[in-house]
Amino acid sequence: MKCDYKDDFKLDYSSGTLHITKGGGVDMVVAESQIPANFKACMDSAVKRNSCHELRAAARGVTTAINEALNKE
Repeated sequence: MKCDYKDDFKLDYSSGTLHITKGGGVDMVVAESQIPANFKACMDSAVKRNSCHELRAAARGVTTAINEALNKE
C-alpha cells in the first residue's frame, strides 16, 4: 500500500517492508523483521481497511520505537 500526504511525506508498506520518505531529506527502509509485532498488526489492519491515516499512525509508532532503541545506552 502506498500513501502520499500533503506534507510531502510518503509511505510504502509492501511485502512487510516499510519505506518512509519525506522530500529529499528522509529515506528510510524498515525490514519486516525489525517492525515490532504490535505495529505490524496495525499496519496490516490499515492495509485491509485501505486507511492511509492508520498507516501513518502505525509508521509513527515504528519510528518512535526505533528512536527509543537508538537512544538507549
